[in-house]
Amino acid sequence: MTRSILVALVLMLSAPINAEYTTRVVAEDLAFPWSMVFINDDTFIVATRSGTLEQLSLSSSERKTLQGAPETYVESQGGYFDLVLDPDFASNQLVYLALADGPAEANATAIYRAVLGADGLTGLTKIFRVSPSKDTPAHYGGKLAFLADGTLLLTTGDGFEYREAAQDPFSQMGKVLRLKTDGSAPANNPFADGQNGDPYVYSYGHRSPQGLAVTTSGQIWLHEHGPQGGDELNLIRGGNNYGWPATSFGINYSGARITPLTSAEGITPPVTYWTPSIAPSHLLIYQGALFEAWQGSFLVSTLVDQDVKRLTLNDNSVTDSESLFSELGARIRGVHEGPDGAIYLLTDSDPGSVIEVRPKTVDSANAP
Repeated sequence: MTRSILVALVLMLSAPINAEYTTRVVAEDLAFPWSMVFINDDTFIVATRSGTLEQLSLSSSERKTLQGAPETYVESQGGYFDLVLDPDFASNQLVYLALADGPAEANATAIYRAVLGADGLTGLTKIFRVSPSKDTPAHYGGKLAFLADGTLLLTTGDGFEYREAAQDPFSQMGKVLRLKTDGSAPANNPFADGQNGDPYVYSYGHRSPQGLAVTTSGQIWLHEHGPQGGDELNLIRGGNNYGWPATSFGINYSGARITPLTSAEGITPPVTYWTPSIAPSHLLIYQGALFEAWQGSFLVSTLVDQDVKRLTLNDNSVTDSESLFSELGARIRGVHEGPDGAIYLLTDSDPGSVIEVRPKTVDSANAP
């Protein structure tokens, strides 16, 4: 029995009965799956941190590695980060991929745009690369999200060894950046004239933001890793400073204090934070019809707690938190919504899996 089959069996057979949902493995043998996107009701693409795009099907075992994908710097946290479809994908077939762009001594987060064809990517273009480059394979950010006006958001990390850059509005590290799909900076960005900050910067003071989602009303939400403790959920507003490393609810991995401050004038506090760390890895604002009670919930996948936190919010405050899917016993890298409202979990491992979650029906609940 191969290791991947054994892992899949453990995930399926070790889970206790749950009254709300059932799970099944729909894809396996993936080398650290970090992102996925559906291109139709049946077909989806998984971006792996190892630097491949795998096209798979819910209804069959069909699988192919897409050709024409860009090279990436695969080291530690480096690789492919996120894959999103253009808002007009149905007509233009454009996709956007965030990745670690090498070489090792001068790497950075970058965005590639390409046309998705039957066998792979064509017209590959690097539309943006974060500046400055760094020599560390960590804290890339790399999450993408479109706004209603067609502009694209990109999260960037502080590079781990360059945390002071997060407070420098002229650096693109430790930021949320906003750009057009041709790679240029919008004229209405907070620092568009370049006098008080980089024209691409939308918000700053971020450490390692790996969760990014936009509500139907246009709110931008982000979560980020703290150091030892101090993981944060933030409501992003243009031009605001979110504190790192001037303020933090965490401490250094050595136990040393990073800052004595948890708040300060001019710094936007987190909506909520987690100490000890949960290691939040992806954010989904659920809108599907299958789990009606979860509509509008924030689903936060975690690596340390190995679950998904379902957060209930009221007036931009977290009023309740529920742990889901901990019975899988897996580091969960991503939580995604399918076309019909099913939920898909990515396990952070090699081999990794895609696990489908659906409501438990009356028939399945009564099955032996």
